[in-house]
Amino acid sequence: MIPDTLRQLVDATDGQRETEWEGRRVLVINADWGELAISLQGAQLLHFLPLVPEAERAEGTRPASGAEDGWLWVTPTPQPMPGAIRGGIPLCWPWFADESPDGKGPMHGPARTAAWRVDAIDESVTGSGVEIHLSPQERLHDQLVPNAVVHANAQRLSVELMTRHVGTTPVKMTAALHTYFAVADTHRCRIEGLAGARYLDKLEHFAEHHQQGELGIRGALDRIYQSNRPVTLDDGQRRLLISKQGSDSTVVWHPGDALPGDTPAAVGQRFLCVEAACTRVDPVWLVPDGQHLLSTTIVREAQPA
Repeated sequence: MIPDTLRQLVDATDGQRETEWEGRRVLVINADWGELAISLQGAQLLHFLPLVPEAERAEGTRPASGAEDGWLWVTPTPQPMPGAIRGGIPLCWPWFADESPDGKGPMHGPARTAAWRVDAIDESVTGSGVEIHLSPQERLHDQLVPNAVVHANAQRLSVELMTRHVGTTPVKMTAALHTYFAVADTHRCRIEGLAGARYLDKLEHFAEHHQQGELGIRGALDRIYQSNRPVTLDDGQRRLLISKQGSDSTVVWHPGDALPGDTPAAVGQRFLCVEAACTRVDPVWLVPDGQHLLSTTIVREAQPA
C-alpha cells in the first residue's frame, strides 16, 4: 500500500527515472518484472511489487498498474522534509531506536534521513530484475562507512546494509532494516517461525519471555526476539517468507491504537513491522578493517491448500 501520489509516479514511469516526491528525490522503476521506488532520503525502499514473468502468464494477463498492493506500506501523510518517512524499509544505522552512544542522537540514527546517491544500477546481474547500489553523500560516522544494495526481480526482494570500519579503534554498533509490511488487517496476521524463541518485551520495560506457539497480533506489540531463523508473515491473503543474514534479533512492532501522528486511523491496521536487526542485546563490535553485512530477503509463498 503506497500513497496515491507515489502510485501515480510509478504508473507514469516507463523503465526507470529519478523524480521528485514529497520534496524528496526518488528512483522509480516500472519494468516487465515489477515495480520499485526508493527515496534518496535515507536510501529508503518505499515500494516493491513483483509481476509474474511474461513467459509464465497467458497473453493479456499482466495486472494493471495498481491492481495489487505492493509488499510494503507507506503512510499516505508523510512528514515534510527533513522529517523521516514512515513506511517502506528505513535503514536504521549506526544505531537502532534511541541507542545512540551519548543518548542524544536522532531516533534510529542519521542514515535514516541523510542524503544518499545512486552509485550504480545493473539490470543484467539478476537476469530479469535489477541491482541498485547506494551510498551516503556525506560521512555519517567518524569511523564507519555504510553502503546499501537492493536486489529485486519477479520472485524476490533483498536489501543489504554493509558497514565498513575505516578507523583505528573498535566500534560498537546496532542497526536494523525496519521493514513495514503491507497487510490486509494487522489483527489477522500470524508470524510463523518464532515459537519457543526468547524475547524482550519493550512494552514491559524489557521483561523477558518465551514465545508460546506461533505469534498472532492482537494489539500493540514491541518485542525483540532472539532468533536468526526465517519467519513467515501470513495476513490471510498472502504469505511472505522473510529470511536474513547478520542478525540475531527479529523485532516485531505495531503501535496498536496509539498510532503515530503521521499515520491516519483509516490505515492504522494495514501494516506490521518485522525487522532484521542487531539490537542492544546483540550489538556488533567492528574492529579496524572489519565489515558487517545485515540483509533481509523476502519471497512470496504459496497459500496452503
